[in-house]
Amino acid sequence: MKKINHNTEFTVYENKEETPEKIQELLEQAISIRKKAYAPYSNFRVGAAILLDNGKVILGSNQENAAYPSGLCAERVAIYQAGALYPDAVIKTIVITAASDHNKTTTPIPPCGSCRQAIAEYEIRQNTDIEIYFTGESGDIYKSESLKNLLPLLFNKNML
Repeated sequence: MKKINHNTEFTVYENKEETPEKIQELLEQAISIRKKAYAPYSNFRVGAAILLDNGKVILGSNQENAAYPSGLCAERVAIYQAGALYPDAVIKTIVITAASDHNKTTTPIPPCGSCRQAIAEYEIRQNTDIEIYFTGESGDIYKSESLKNLLPLLFNKNML
């Protein structure tokens, strides 16, 4: 028997002003699109802003459906739109912000498991790490240099 240890490292910013200027801009866009989320069931709104290597910014907000599995998270809305509109572009950065209509979200809200897998697919496909910033409505902003920090044992096409 042996044990395997995976270390995860995040950079923590105490507020938006501590982040690089470009990230501040992406946070503002993610907050703006978060407010347009269609979340009548969970009342939990998420916005995502993706920066591509061509300078384009792609936005996404969660879109719910009464048949719950039919909805999509903000991250997947944005990443799939980026893939559809700019299939050859490299995703550099994803900024995610989340807020509840009922409770103040003051801790960083990371992508769910399905979104982690979707981001992993693009990170593997482009063979380049994707910076991921995530936050709640207020409070700390976490930065991960790669999806591998959030999902260290990646499931990928080589396993099929």
